Amino acid sequence: MRLRTLLVSGLACSVLAASAWAGIIEDVRSDAAQGNFAAAEAALNVYRGQQGTNPEYLEAYSWLGRAALAEKQYDKAAAYAKQTKALALAQLKLRPLDSEPHLPMALGAALEVEAQAMAERGQRPQAVALLQAAVKTYANTSIQARLQKNLNLLSLQGKPAPALKAGESLGPKLPLPAQLKGQPVLLFFWAHWCVDCKGEAPIITRLRSEYAGKGLQVIGPTRLYGYTAQIEHASPSDETQYIDAVRHRFYSGLLDMPVPISKYNFDVYGASTTPTLVLLDRAGKVAMYHPGALPYDELKAEIEKVAR
Repeated sequence: MRLRTLLVSGLACSVLAASAWAGIIEDVRSDAAQGNFAAAEAALNVYRGQQGTNPEYLEAYSWLGRAALAEKQYDKAAAYAKQTKALALAQLKLRPLDSEPHLPMALGAALEVEAQAMAERGQRPQAVALLQAAVKTYANTSIQARLQKNLNLLSLQGKPAPALKAGESLGPKLPLPAQLKGQPVLLFFWAHWCVDCKGEAPIITRLRSEYAGKGLQVIGPTRLYGYTAQIEHASPSDETQYIDAVRHRFYSGLLDMPVPISKYNFDVYGASTTPTLVLLDRAGKVAMYHPGALPYDELKAEIEKVAR
């Protein structure tokens, strides 16, 4: 039974089992997305009275900041984010960050929203400093790539692209940075489980063909996640074989694309979102950094800028 139904029916919350609160994150997210912050806060208050400020509460609370940011209510977003962060830091005194899934989601969202709200209010240097400190503090945790992504969004464009590490790879050998100098390059970060990546592949295949005469190079970094569609806990060799099978089935137009397999590349480029598209100009500097898929026309317009 959903939380909202329970509240409306007037059932005594003191007798509810913990399972009755399973919808708190979904409920708060839905209310906040509709701009109904009062209803979202009311639901959170009832939940807190019964379950306390546990990690699930924090993840639900973090959606208030995310929704306020989406509505460009930057002061409200920052306030929600700071409160989420304070509560998350209190939880870190009781448990490691990655001991369960809700706490890292909450803290990652809080830092993301706080930084983005600062940048939108003209405090980009302070936002960059906040994220730089957070990347160091939470290195080697599940939120590192997410924090790096947000740092890159604010600071990577116009800077030399970080060098990729080859590690294990599929397809052609990864070119050295010097070999790519003078050519526009599209980095296509993808994952074997990613539906949006598969949808982006034909777009990239088409654009690579159209801009081949102008030297466009495409590199497709990916990484291991520890599982496949068939194996819950896959060995590196099994997962690599699975990635190659996915590559042949869904990326047939890009089989001659170098595919370095390395978590390091994902961490450096903050590719917590897949696909992540990074466009480099002929001087090897980042011209576009975009977490998420792009339609053909938008990506073509960006490539055109660096392929002139």
